[in-house]
Amino acid sequence: MKKTWRWGLCVLLVICLVIGASVILEREKQVSFVSLLPSDKVLNIAHRGASGHAPEHTLIAYDLAEKMNADYLEIDLHMTADHQLVAIHDEDVGRTTNGVGFVSDLTLAELKELDAGTWFNQAYPELANPDFIGVTIPTLAEIFELFGLDSDYYIELKDPDDEMIDAFLTVLNKYDLLEADKVIIQSFSQKALTNIHAQYDEIPLIQLLSKSKTKSANYKKIRQYAAGVGLPFQTLDKAFIEKIQGNGLHVHAFTVNETEDMERLIDWGIDGIFTNYPDRLADVLW
Repeated sequence: MKKTWRWGLCVLLVICLVIGASVILEREKQVSFVSLLPSDKVLNIAHRGASGHAPEHTLIAYDLAEKMNADYLEIDLHMTADHQLVAIHDEDVGRTTNGVGFVSDLTLAELKELDAGTWFNQAYPELANPDFIGVTIPTLAEIFELFGLDSDYYIELKDPDDEMIDAFLTVLNKYDLLEADKVIIQSFSQKALTNIHAQYDEIPLIQLLSKSKTKSANYKKIRQYAAGVGLPFQTLDKAFIEKIQGNGLHVHAFTVNETEDMERLIDWGIDGIFTNYPDRLADVLW
């Protein structure tokens, strides 16, 4: 009877040690995971480039964002009919070019024939610039060729499938951006993010959430693969930001263009802000 009791005690001790070690390892993993994102400053994320000043997702808008001291260039990606990655927000080219049709139905050559800048002059005549006329939709490779390792990139995968993810990671590797810690990846697709996390667990990932899902999201589950969340700023307050951060996640707010909103979010402890006006945010942070 004594032997049975002692044996049971030994088994219990071993189980406790294993559980304790697992908890410690998980805590260490979380600390390491959190450190994937900068934590000593509020990130100034240029939403589609300096899109309040120039045609969104053009090389001009990205260059202007750099000059306005943005920390990250935010890039939305779609894949063309011939499997090229291009920077454009909408799945349809109608809003930001003089063309029609879906990006996925057009080849890169066909997209390159479109004018992606004149619409901005027409929509915002007070900001019109002849240099915007005729600018084209850039490929991801063209962006990296121009800005290289001197810039940091915050990239959203739009409607990603396995083919798009593989092509995207291939381009990142080609330009040595994965090992250089120059990229944050975001998506509304949990499947895409978990896919990337399984292959490269040191890339900081951001789970985007729509306004309707902000309050009901399982942030502990998101913490298993992402380093942060991107949320509509209208859904946030100080207590909610602190609650999410308490789950080990950074909180990045989109899309914030008014100075008073920026100041309020910063007072609440936000980790990053997407804005069409990186110059305004830079002034607030200064």
